[in-house]
Amino acid sequence: EGEAQPVKAVTISNLPHPDWSRDAVIYQINTRQYSQEGTFAAVEVDLDRIQSLGVDILWLMPIHPIGEARRKGELGSPYAVADFRKVNPELGTEADFRSLVNAAHDRGMKVIIDWVANHSAWDNWLITQHPEWYTRDANGEMTHPPDTDWLDVADLDYDNDALRDYMREALAYWVEEFNIDGYRCDVAGMVPTDFW
Repeated sequence: EGEAQPVKAVTISNLPHPDWSRDAVIYQINTRQYSQEGTFAAVEVDLDRIQSLGVDILWLMPIHPIGEARRKGELGSPYAVADFRKVNPELGTEADFRSLVNAAHDRGMKVIIDWVANHSAWDNWLITQHPEWYTRDANGEMTHPPDTDWLDVADLDYDNDALRDYMREALAYWVEEFNIDGYRCDVAGMVPTDFW
């Protein structure tokens, strides 16, 4: 019957932010619309100009292949990821991406990429190899993320520990293989906090 006590926030992680992220100027790049060529190489050619703007961090929108199944529009959404460990060939090769990251680092800039953890394209290889990693509707069918009109993507089910392991490994892959500096996590609030 006493007075209600205020709820205290729970901190899941006490990881410190890297010093380079504090007060940084972030420049978002949609590679396919950035230039006529729509490639990593075209962005790399423009790095001196980008740096002259005072940019500290390049944030690349999703760089992965875009799914074709249930695609929205002719080009599809870069948030409909067909493979979490591949580079979209329309943007260039893995060598082109690595060259862009290295050229940015040579100029003292960091590189982060968009990470789409909540869902995948309907033709992502995970759909056939690991269908148990996807959310099901009341009829037992794979479904798009609930309460959205994102019909071009299938919702991932983070109740599955194997999915969590795969996503952690895929996140580490881009850091270890391409030396990126971090991620901007798309719709992070739709992924369980304890995963992050």
